[in-house]
Amino acid sequence: MRQCAMSSYRAQLLHLRRAAVQALGAYPLSDPIVQFIGHGENTTFKVTARTEAGSVERFLLRVHRPSRHGRFVDSGAAIDSELRWLMALRAETDLAVPRPLPTRNGELTMTAETRICSVLHWMDGRRHSRSPRPGHLRLLGNAMARLHDHADTWTRPTDFVRIRWDWETFFGDTMQYGGINAAQVWDLLPDGLRRTFDRVAKSARRAMSTLGDGPDAFGLVHADLHLDNALFTGGEVKLIDFDDSGTGYRIYDLAVALWELRHRPDYEQFRTALIDGYSAQRALPAAQLDHLDTFIAVREVAFGLWFVGTAQVNPVFHSRLPRELAGIERSLATLLPCAERSCRGSPLGWKWGLLSAVDLPETYIRCARERDSRG
Repeated sequence: MRQCAMSSYRAQLLHLRRAAVQALGAYPLSDPIVQFIGHGENTTFKVTARTEAGSVERFLLRVHRPSRHGRFVDSGAAIDSELRWLMALRAETDLAVPRPLPTRNGELTMTAETRICSVLHWMDGRRHSRSPRPGHLRLLGNAMARLHDHADTWTRPTDFVRIRWDWETFFGDTMQYGGINAAQVWDLLPDGLRRTFDRVAKSARRAMSTLGDGPDAFGLVHADLHLDNALFTGGEVKLIDFDDSGTGYRIYDLAVALWELRHRPDYEQFRTALIDGYSAQRALPAAQLDHLDTFIAVREVAFGLWFVGTAQVNPVFHSRLPRELAGIERSLATLLPCAERSCRGSPLGWKWGLLSAVDLPETYIRCARERDSRG
């Protein structure tokens, strides 16, 4: 771990808090109370303040990390594009997503102490990542499908810029993690885990080549829609944290939703519920679903690289690093056999052009059963 980064961690947080307080001066808010939430990818604060209308409301203030969206993407343009998609989703769909708060000058972002900052209206709801039920995945799948439907029909602004989640972004040197270029993070991996990640990279290349980047398989996605980024209240799901959103494989959104659930004994119920909810709104081609385990493995790699890079500059992440890497290794040990076989010719025997939730128990679970039989 970088000792200088560790020793300056507290100073870093104080600097980011100053940036947050400075940023609030640009917004139509008064008497703000600023509470620190977290310092991971971005640094976030809960703000309680009085609006120009006189009401006291809550907001989420984000101090964005530089080069968050890759070394070759303009951060300001990318954040502005994210916020414009949120505005379009609120105006053109019934999806519950965060509402950006413009500055007094009508801008969607401002810069404080060299950091780009943005403010969103606070969203209430309960996370169920520790108490999930199939019904939560059904709601999430349906909302995800509506999100993809909107992405298919929305005319993006000509200057819309978001990251492209392709093979190079996942496995090349496009990203930065903790301010470290991806290629350097690969060098920090234990030898055995790096070899495992290389196997995932090969399977992913074959899967992505098979799927192609046509509009049926590839488009605007959330890219981080797991249960910690879904708030549930009154039979409704609210989608938050669009910070990773960009163009990518639609099946990746489903993979992320299932990523942390796959090794539960009741995983089949969650997977069926997610696909049931999705396919009730939008057709899900079996040719895409065939690669679900591959994209869950891709997510494990993306998470692992991010965690290793962030652990070099964040003591909280550093303390958890051995446990997280061991968990990733165990997960990929069960994912890779199915992923590698699915990339060699759809071994699950799917013959249909589209797969519904009704078909699922007789088809997709074969690979999971083989996995379970190996212990």
